[in-house]
Amino acid sequence: MTEPAVQLENAKRSFGSTAALDDLSLDIPQGDVLSLVGPSGCGKSTLLRVISGVERLDSGHVFLNGRPVDGDGFIEPEARGVGFMFQDYALFPHLSVRDNVLFGLKKRKRADATARAQDLLGRLGIAHLAGRFPHALSGGEQQRVALARALAPEPGIILMDEPFSNLDQGLRQRVRDETLSVLRASGTTVIMVTHDPQEALSAGNRVVLMRKGSIVQAGTPYDLYDRPVDAYAAAFFSALNAVPGFIRGGRVETRVGTFAAPSGLTREGKTTVFIRPDAIHVTTVPGDVQARIRQRVFLGTTENVVLEVEGLDQPLTVATPTRLPVDADMVFFSVLPRKVLIF
Repeated sequence: MTEPAVQLENAKRSFGSTAALDDLSLDIPQGDVLSLVGPSGCGKSTLLRVISGVERLDSGHVFLNGRPVDGDGFIEPEARGVGFMFQDYALFPHLSVRDNVLFGLKKRKRADATARAQDLLGRLGIAHLAGRFPHALSGGEQQRVALARALAPEPGIILMDEPFSNLDQGLRQRVRDETLSVLRASGTTVIMVTHDPQEALSAGNRVVLMRKGSIVQAGTPYDLYDRPVDAYAAAFFSALNAVPGFIRGGRVETRVGTFAAPSGLTREGKTTVFIRPDAIHVTTVPGDVQARIRQRVFLGTTENVVLEVEGLDQPLTVATPTRLPVDADMVFFSVLPRKVLIF
């Protein structure tokens, strides 16, 4: 069985009274593209720094390709075979693009290093920029140079800390897709920190959601979106409507419909049902539940509609692809049972 590329066992790291990593354990398989996501201060960047060797654990262990790299046998960052891409790219302003890439290849023969640099620049589509300096490059071009420099020593693992956050939205998606395509083709294990839920879901084949130094949930993007472990995990990746309900006879009764209770939820009593905005079907044809439109925001392919429902203290937010009449005041809606979340 292949050893995980990265393995953390009971990792703890505190700064004063704040636990940045709180008894965290995690295995990252070879070749994974892992999105590490969570709110500011949850420990994402500390985790990267621990893996790279820039930060040391208070207790616990780090293994890279099955080899312990901390404790008494601590291995320095430059000897770990780990590449690092920073948010600001950290390019050397006084060096050309070619020399920035060559910087990590000092131990190679000059001819081999030059060939490696030229090959990477060509694969990333920036060979024509080899003689330019960072200040003369666009944000997307600087990002590719930073990637080439990180890939040059052929690391098995690359750590990326918010690498696309400095790019505008349109460029960000294109550069991210191109970058991850190159990394996947090379078989490199990637750990990418992001604060953007949509980026986390779209970029990684696995996602780890953190909170206060601990892992809330880890799995595929589909796992975290479709089967969140709790309301925090559900709300992190999508807006939610919270609707009061009552559990009775294996069903949850609410003002917007009655739904099956989870198999482990057998007690009778009050509960809360969580409904995503896209789980509500709205129409002007008389149907299940009537509601009054309080507000609507047209977004092109979808429209966000805020509904007042009799018997609910809070309005419902709906994201619908249905083009409602501009003069519609009263509508009817139903909820897709399979998208209802009850914890």
